[in-house]
Amino acid sequence: MVDDDLWALIEPLLPPWPERSPGPRPVSDRLCLQGILFVLHNDIAWQLLPLELGFGSGQTCWRRLGRWQKAGVFDQLHQVLLAELNAAGELDWSRACVDGSHIRAKKGGADTGPSPVDRRKTGSKHHLICDGRGTPLKVITTAANVNDVTQTLALVDGIPPVAGRPGRPRRRPDALLGDKGYDSNPNRDALRKRRILPVISRKGCPNIKGMGKLRYVVEQTFALLHHFKRLAVRWERRTELHDAFVSLACSLICWRRLKKTHT
Repeated sequence: MVDDDLWALIEPLLPPWPERSPGPRPVSDRLCLQGILFVLHNDIAWQLLPLELGFGSGQTCWRRLGRWQKAGVFDQLHQVLLAELNAAGELDWSRACVDGSHIRAKKGGADTGPSPVDRRKTGSKHHLICDGRGTPLKVITTAANVNDVTQTLALVDGIPPVAGRPGRPRRRPDALLGDKGYDSNPNRDALRKRRILPVISRKGCPNIKGMGKLRYVVEQTFALLHHFKRLAVRWERRTELHDAFVSLACSLICWRRLKKTHT
């Protein structure tokens, strides 16, 4: 499940183990990563991870997920892959798109709330910003009842510095596209101060002509993100563990696109 080229990018990011640690030798990081990916793709309970697959126990993989998230491994991997895409000329900085998508949170936990689109059942919301080609740049998890407009600037400011091209790493698109859920004059002013052109539909006015054709990429990105079954429904009570899966999924989307550039 983890090919050699991808592992070569991930391995240097992993925190080292102490030279002398009590207990048996830990399960190899590569096998644990394969177990984590198995859960991400198949959405099975940790305790049901089959031992015969050789990935270690579900508890071991779960602990390794938390350890790596605490060390920032998945965000670093995403940033490395974005830089690779940028170097290949595969990122479209002329515009970025923002949107939100609701998911159920079966076990509740932090950053959950009554969903306004699902009969007020407990849920969370993924807020996403992607480039003009649909490459995920940043995802934020909030409670389901958090309005999209509140996350606009957090998404923009959350884009990591992306290297790969001559000059300083890039963090800002030229324009930001959003639907009426992002209508806010203070946010427009804040975007302009960041030298980003706001292209956001206004409430009570017709939609901006041609906006749908440009924003469809964000819907495609959500489809790719939620194709990972573990993200279609939230099971982790701790937001940082759910976000670890989100960052890993974003990295895999970037990795697939990068591989296409080499074929």
